[in-house]
Amino acid sequence: MCFSPEGDLIGGLVVTAIGVDACMHLRGRPEYRLIAPFPILLGLHQLDETFVWWQLQGHVPHDVGVVAMWIYLLFAFVVLPTLMPTMVLLLEPKARRRVIAPFLALGVVTSAILFETMVNGHPRATLGSYHVAYTIGLQHGVVIIGLYILATCGSMLASGLRSVVWFGAVNLVAVLVLARLCANGFTSLWCFYAALASGAIALHLRLASSRKVEVAV
Repeated sequence: MCFSPEGDLIGGLVVTAIGVDACMHLRGRPEYRLIAPFPILLGLHQLDETFVWWQLQGHVPHDVGVVAMWIYLLFAFVVLPTLMPTMVLLLEPKARRRVIAPFLALGVVTSAILFETMVNGHPRATLGSYHVAYTIGLQHGVVIIGLYILATCGSMLASGLRSVVWFGAVNLVAVLVLARLCANGFTSLWCFYAALASGAIALHLRLASSRKVEVAV
């Protein structure tokens, strides 16, 4: 887990490498065109947080840290709620995409709410106990985060593909455990999930059949 800038730096490099490996195993399957590079995005996200750490520790200029913080939060709070259900939607057969579409719509709404909150809420980052604590001035946080989890984890749980459902269930447990253990450091500590997600994605692309996917019963 990313308890230090060194952890973010090393973890980011490893996760990015896993993402490159995943892209090399696309095998011409267009439905994976967003999933394969996803670990690369997660890896770059961790590398970006390295600069947030360094600014808070006084190793890089303040402006560099502020830009890094905004990039980190925009990806975590604005990109992910929409990107996750989009990836699930592209994996589904066309006949089942209508089931995932409401989760995508919810993700877009959640992204918009969080983006507006960030613009008006003066986000900031502070050093916590072995993590970076982010605040964005969010009101009704429990409701909004609930919508966030529903858009991301819910879209996976609603999938017709067994592997995606299992991945969604594991992800939901991880989200709840991390939020329970460290609420103010949750955004930072999710990098542990990023590493697991990257490994699972790369393994799935290596093993999945190019012609047949397992459908959930």
